[in-house]
Parts: sequence; C-alpha cells; structure tokens
Amino acid sequence: MNQNMRWSLEELYPSFQSENFQEDLSTLDQIIEEVKQWAKFSLKSFENPVEKIELYINKEIQLSLLFSKLMSYAALVSSVEARNQDALNTIEKLQVKYNELTEPWVLFEKWLASLENLDQVIQSSDLLREHTYFLKQIIERSKYLLSEEQEIIIAKMSHTGSKAWTKLHNLLTSTLLVDLEIDGKAEGLPLPVVRNMAYDANAAIRKKAYEAELNAYRKIEESSAACLNGIKGEVLTVSKLRGYASPLEETIINSKIDRDTLDAMLDAMRESLPVFRRYYRKKAEILGHKNGLPFYDLFAPIGACEQSFTYGEARDYIVKNFRTFSERLAQFADNAFEKRWIDAEQREGKRGGAFCSNLFVIGESRIMSNFSGSFSSVTTLAHELGHGYHGHCLKDESILNSSYSMPIAETASIFCETIVMNAALNEAEPEQAFGILEASVSDAGQVIVDIYSRFLFESALFETRKDHALSVEEMKEMMIQAQKQAYGDGLDHNYLHPYMWINKSHYYQAERNFYNFPYAFGLLFAKGVYSEYLKRGKEFVPEYDKLLNATGRNNIADVAKMVGIDVHSIDFWRSSLDLISQDIERFIELADKQDNKSN
Repeated sequence: MNQNMRWSLEELYPSFQSENFQEDLSTLDQIIEEVKQWAKFSLKSFENPVEKIELYINKEIQLSLLFSKLMSYAALVSSVEARNQDALNTIEKLQVKYNELTEPWVLFEKWLASLENLDQVIQSSDLLREHTYFLKQIIERSKYLLSEEQEIIIAKMSHTGSKAWTKLHNLLTSTLLVDLEIDGKAEGLPLPVVRNMAYDANAAIRKKAYEAELNAYRKIEESSAACLNGIKGEVLTVSKLRGYASPLEETIINSKIDRDTLDAMLDAMRESLPVFRRYYRKKAEILGHKNGLPFYDLFAPIGACEQSFTYGEARDYIVKNFRTFSERLAQFADNAFEKRWIDAEQREGKRGGAFCSNLFVIGESRIMSNFSGSFSSVTTLAHELGHGYHGHCLKDESILNSSYSMPIAETASIFCETIVMNAALNEAEPEQAFGILEASVSDAGQVIVDIYSRFLFESALFETRKDHALSVEEMKEMMIQAQKQAYGDGLDHNYLHPYMWINKSHYYQAERNFYNFPYAFGLLFAKGVYSEYLKRGKEFVPEYDKLLNATGRNNIADVAKMVGIDVHSIDFWRSSLDLISQDIERFIELADKQDNKSN
C-alpha cells in the first residue's frame, strides 16, 4: 500500500463513529425539522416576503453545507471501499433525511412562483440580489412541480427504486473480479485493472484483457440489466408526470442549454465522423488489421509514446505544465498532491474510472483515479484536477451559486488536459510526438465518436423502455448498433463492445440522464476557450478564472458570450472540430511518412 496514493478524508471526519460526525447528523435533523415547521406555518401568506426569502436562503445554505459534508464523506469512502457497511448505511440514512425536505421545498417553490413583483422584492435586499439567478431558477423549475403529496411520494419511492438500483450496480461493478491468465498464472483481477490493460504495449495482453472483460460481464449481465430497466423505467414515469416531453428535454432544461445548441453541436459531430473513421482505419492499418480497428486496440499505444511515470513524476509533470498557464493553477495542483486530496492506487473494492468531488464546505476537492503509470493516466489526473480547479474558482461564492450544469462541467477539466497534452507534444522528439498526437486524437475520438454512440444508445434505450423492459440480448444488440452507426467502417464489426452499457456508470444515475453529450460539449467548448488563450496569451488568464467563477450564476449561452463564443452557431462547433480534424490529418501524414521510410 502506498499511503501517498490514498486520499485523506480526515478533513471531513475522522470516522463515522467520531463525535463530529454524530453531532453533525443530529444538527442536520434539527435544521430539517426547523425548515419543515417554518414552511408549514410561514408560507400561508405573502406578508414580509423579503424576510421569508432571506430566511429560506440562509437555511438552504446551512443545509447544503452540512448535508454535502456528511454525504460527501460517505460517498467518498464507499467509492474506494465498496463493501464498507457504515458508508452504505449512512448514504441510505441521508437519502431518507433528504426526502423529508421535499415538502418544505415544494411549498416554498410554489409560494415563490406565486409571489407578485418578485423582481422588486429581489432588488430590495443584498442577499436576494446575490442569489438572483438561484431564485429565478426556482421559478423555472416550479413549472414542472407536482403537488406536495406527489413530490413526497416520488422522493420516498425513489429511495427503494432508482437509488437502490444504483447502489446495486455500483456494488456489482466494484466487486467484480475478472478471471485472467497472466504468465501462466490464473488471477482474479479488479475490473479497473483489466480495463487499464487496453493501454498495454503488448497486443496479446490487450486482446486477452478485452476477452476476459467481456466474459466477466456475463456474471452480472442479468442483474445489471434489471438495474438499468428499473432506473430508466422510473425516469420515464416521473419525467412524463412532471410534464416534460421526454427525459432528453428534461436534461436539456436542467443543463441550462436549449435544443438549438444541442442540435447544432450534434449536427457538427455527425459531419465530422468520416474523418474520425479515416483515423481508425489508419490506426488499424498500422497495427496490422485489415477490417478496421478491433475494439480491443482502440487505445493501443502507437509510436514511442510508451512513457511510464511514477506517481511522483506525474505530479511534477502536471504541476510544471500547469505553471505555463498560471501560477495559481500550478499551486492548486501541487497542493492537491501534497495534502493527499487524490486516491490514485488501484485496488480491489474500488470503483473504476475517475472523478472529482468538490467539497465546497471545506474549500477543497477529492479526486479518485486508477493510476497505472501510463501517459493516459497522467492526462486523466490533469483532467480531474481541472474539475478541482473549477471548484477552487467558485470557493468564495455562496454554495447556492456554486452549482454548474453538466455541459459546462467538463470545460475546465478538458482545458487542463489540453495544457498537458500540448506541452507533451511541444517537448517530445518526433517519434514520441507521433505517439502523443495519436493518444490525443484517440481521446478526442472517445469524446466525439464514442460519446455519440452512447447518445444513440441511450436514446434508443428510452424509446424501447416505454414499451417494455429490455432483455440482456436487446441491450447488447442496441449497443452494437449504436457503435456501428457512430464508428462506421472505422471499427472491425467482429470485435465491438456489446457490454458498454454495464461499464458506464452514468446510465445508472436517475438524476443524470444523457450524461454523454456534456463531454462532447466540454471538449469542443474547451477547444474554443483554449483558442482564445492562444490568441490573447497571459492577459486571458484572469478572464478564464472569471468565466469559471460565473458558471454557477448564468446559463451556458451567457457564460460562452464572456469569451466571444456563440453556442447556437454550428460554425463554432465546426471550428472546434476542425482543430481535431487537423490533428487527424497530421497523424495520417506522419504515419504515411513513417510507412514510406520503412519501405
């Protein structure tokens, strides 16, 4: 065990049994009861509206800080210790407590929506002016509110419905061991370890890991399908009850974008697919495949990009390159490593993938990754540190002004990833630069092509789920068809990934439907923002920080305008995709040159 590669959570609580944790649980109960009683008796009239809204905001701030501290601690422990019963029990208890707030929240939101002269009321108070956007969002949400009784029932039923299914799926994937024979020795390895083998330089290991991964999913396919059917069925029912045309419309509204923005981006993405397919065919050719690229070689390293990093070297590399953008960003990242905000060690019982949790209550972040020493795992750390820096730029805001929508959430992370990737390209030898360029294009392909396949899959999943619960075979076929449609002849259709619906945890979060297109938005928006930085240099740095700071108080179109971007224009999305297309053309050109040399 490497202690430096495990995060410290003591800044939240020493343990679930600690005096601080138990006291905060009791305080939470007390505040919830106060809010319930206040809403029941104070919202019967519209007298003293300023005083009532101010009280609500102050209580909401108090609740948000306390609840997020308690829930974050339990969720973070659970993410690296899937069988930690204290964490699982705490999450369940907190969800029950959270549901008790449904009635007072609904009462207040309906009361606020019925209040006359709200703009005048807001202007009469500094606290209300500070929270103008927050209050206006409440008015928008109120259009889709049901009665107090219905909202309470939905909240309580979700506890034994979608949330229970989510927990089951997390447990299934976190504890799944993949049977794999390495050097003649059979082992049961954690899923994240096996998935990281997709980046191995040894072709036989990549293929063997892919086959073992698919075989392992058979152990949990029926239970995972039940989870997904349960969650998506609930989402469809509740979305329709609230008056949304579809779960996609609900996601668009909650994402603070509009359909025109999404359609412009998707149209530009579809236009770009042929050039990505050229890249996949060229990579297949380099690796000796004749029918397109098999899925198990999607992430195969090419060229001399087989860099290996220790955890300490990854830290130095990231901090050094972040410093080329700004000292503030570099210091943030260095501090995250120094104070053990990162859990990077691969181990059994730990979730796969990576994420960042911004802990507003203590002004810090916690990052989970599965560090393997590859260059890709270094860029993953840079990506997650970008999320943390976004939170850092918001730490002096009210917690009610710190929540940003899904699409904008990926901007800072991809921006930071781009800093590291471009630095690596600039300092690399020609052969190594070729490998780094290919890795960059590969990552972009995941965010454009694979994300598009996931969007197609989830759209089809919802449509079919309206009629019936899907079988495992239907889900597998649906995923295969989505991959064929997105990747086209770029992939070998004999080697696709029919179980990607088990692997991607976002499908199993009832509150985060269609958490696929936000990644594409983040990449392409970040490309546009990075282009502005290249044009304006150091003078752009404070503007970038201001942009991140404004994301909790504005819709996406207004945030984009701050840096001269029109997200409604397909030309903007095309211009960002053109930057990736140029990298693909450069990759193909370099590949052809190397091929000519060898001949």
